Amino acid sequence: MPTLKQFKYLDALDRERHYARAAASCHISQPALSMQIKELETELGIGLVERGRGSLALTTAGKEIVRRARSILRATDDLVDYARQADRPLSGGLRLGVIPTIAPYLLPRALPLIRTRFPDIALELREAQTSRLLDDLTRGQLDLVLLSLPVEGPDIQTLRLFEDRFLLVRPAGDAPDERRRVDPSLLADERLLLLSEGHCLRDQALSLCQMADRDTLGELGATSLTTIVQMVANGFGVTLVPEMAIDAELRDERTVLLRFRDPEPSRTIGLAWRRTSARKHDFVTLGQALSELALRRDD
Repeated sequence: MPTLKQFKYLDALDRERHYARAAASCHISQPALSMQIKELETELGIGLVERGRGSLALTTAGKEIVRRARSILRATDDLVDYARQADRPLSGGLRLGVIPTIAPYLLPRALPLIRTRFPDIALELREAQTSRLLDDLTRGQLDLVLLSLPVEGPDIQTLRLFEDRFLLVRPAGDAPDERRRVDPSLLADERLLLLSEGHCLRDQALSLCQMADRDTLGELGATSLTTIVQMVANGFGVTLVPEMAIDAELRDERTVLLRFRDPEPSRTIGLAWRRTSARKHDFVTLGQALSELALRRDD
């Protein structure tokens, strides 16, 4: 009978597409992982891996086996989570994924609160873009993701936490009165600097400005708001910054911050987890604590 460990090793092999990396991710030796994969093939009576020179891929049968194996692994993890949390809510390991346009701004305030209010949580953090985090979530590599909503998926459940407003950042020398609120339509004549492809903040800004095909977009390949703000400070254009990032990013006197007219554009910050997870109550409780931080800032 195949074992859960064998299914775990096959999942790692498919994810890494390399025996050594898969073995390292499972904290075993490469020969041990190879032996377990071969034993799984023998047990099932089919080939799972196509072994070529310098390449590795699962067979058609292997792809179906690993898909079904992931469902079994996720269900097993959820069962274990339920048993562990039944008498000790908000305790044990919690693998939390956070997108880059939230992590450096919310976590410095959130982590002390989590440590104080939920001392029995063993938190493991992972920062990556939305698509990667959701993939890891559905694979069972993460328990919970803090991100910008909406996200879609039949196996994903979400919880809205709070709204994070957008503000306009532009060079101080050519900025209007800082007390004046601006209309998003005014950005049509500006060179808008955005994060590189793949960042949800970029897509949200494009949606706000309705300028996905504009020639005035600043294609910088930047992966951080810090870089973008420095470009604005040096007169290369304007950008949008979420409110939670203001204290960390807006320290340069060469830039000014302008609010938009009501209704102010914003992004929705929320949590996402597997619909089958037994820890929904834990996630909602943690979400309430994070929402409190946003309310404190508004006060």
